[in-house]
Amino acid sequence: MPRIILIHPPLAKCSEPPAGIGRLSACLNENGIRHEVIDANLEGILFLLEQASGKNKTTDRWTTRACKNMEKNISAIKDIATYRNVSRYQRAVTDINRLLNVTGKSWDVDLSLADYHDKRLSPVNSADLISASEKPQSNPFYPYFQYRLTKVMESNPDFIGFSINYLSQALCAFAMTGFIREINPRQKIIFGGSLITSWIKLGISKNTFGGLADEIVEGAGELKLLDILGVKDGVNNLPPDYSSFPVDKYLSPGLILPYSGSRGCYWHKCAFCPEKAEGGSYAPVETSRAAEELQTLTGLLNPSLIHVLDSSISPSLLTALTKVPPGVPWYGFARVTGHLADEDFCLSLKRSGCKMLKLGIESGDQKVLDKLNKGINLPTASAALKTLKKANIAVYCYFLFGTPPENYERALKTMDFVAGHHDCIDFLNLAIFNLPSRSVEAQELATHDFYEGDLSLYKNFEHPLGWHRPAVRNFLEKNFKKHPAIAPILKRTPEYFTSNHAPFFNSNK
Repeated sequence: MPRIILIHPPLAKCSEPPAGIGRLSACLNENGIRHEVIDANLEGILFLLEQASGKNKTTDRWTTRACKNMEKNISAIKDIATYRNVSRYQRAVTDINRLLNVTGKSWDVDLSLADYHDKRLSPVNSADLISASEKPQSNPFYPYFQYRLTKVMESNPDFIGFSINYLSQALCAFAMTGFIREINPRQKIIFGGSLITSWIKLGISKNTFGGLADEIVEGAGELKLLDILGVKDGVNNLPPDYSSFPVDKYLSPGLILPYSGSRGCYWHKCAFCPEKAEGGSYAPVETSRAAEELQTLTGLLNPSLIHVLDSSISPSLLTALTKVPPGVPWYGFARVTGHLADEDFCLSLKRSGCKMLKLGIESGDQKVLDKLNKGINLPTASAALKTLKKANIAVYCYFLFGTPPENYERALKTMDFVAGHHDCIDFLNLAIFNLPSRSVEAQELATHDFYEGDLSLYKNFEHPLGWHRPAVRNFLEKNFKKHPAIAPILKRTPEYFTSNHAPFFNSNK
């Protein structure tokens, strides 16, 4: 029977285990496949922090303080009491991030708790990814993975699989792959994850990466992986398995349990949606099964919080959770529907353990929402915000600026909407619109490359109303973020960990 190592590479937020590998691990267990799980992201970040705190040669007071208090700050992030003191939390997080930032600078990399940006190489350029593999010693995580992967290779695995979900992971994953190839050029390597899936939709193949990967896996990888491993008629019926992960090491107060009740989005109608552009379909877990699996996982792992990962939790799953509560607090993304304007329903959500809902309202102008086919009615959104407030469920609102139907006047309406509901909005995410390169709507716009590279998922475009990115950015910085009713919301939004830690600030509700 073959043996495989599954690796979650740097860099991503290290607040919870990676859900994709959790699903793969469960499937491999169910089919009797020997495997090992390595969260190289968590291990690598903790390694760099330990190295930085032990080798401080700077006279910079901030860095000196961060080094001195590194272990204390990590303990603080893992203590729920810290989340009742916003300034203490911010101090701990920014000090930890300072150590990563200083470490990254010596490698010419912008490194943080949430992102990885190489000043020389681009993750959307296949030639740069191959270059990263050819010079793994130029990666800031090299001192970590040089030792870790050498030990892994001593066990002679049949396959090593990398789960690459974010652009911030790509260069590190390729550097690690290059190091493996140096040790054993014949080692079979598999690339999978949502970023790889998006690239496959762009038309890449394993040859794009110069033979670094023996296989690339598109979409849900469980059954495809079984096929690669030689398992015919494999089964995949178990909930995710996190027993192989270092669940006590993540930077959160207790285990955050990630769980997907579906793949894809049940609405699937929004203009410019990347999922729609890639042809992804909606595949839900039967709602009663999802609710039961969450109860089972809660009993096994005793998490402090459940993170429901669905693109949008369906009303039917929300209802199922009210009837079969998971037993611990939970949060996730939901669409603004009439359900959330119903006080009895929201109170039942609260009783089920719902601590926070993320709502993609996107705009405070109805014409913009209609043009984007969001299916959101602003009066309903307003009622939902007020009803969730009454139910003591925190709200993390997402707004998108610079979309093709928006202009300055319509952006002002969004600012007015947020300001008018400031007492109902706990946290904010503000984003500037990126045009998915494969979206049908992109064909109607004059576009040009957003990034130089053959793997870019987005295009820049000539805004039809003249509301270009510099003007949008200027509006956000000088107007929106400085509004007296909005600024306090932004100030309390957790830095770096954002929505992953936000529910813990609602612990007294």
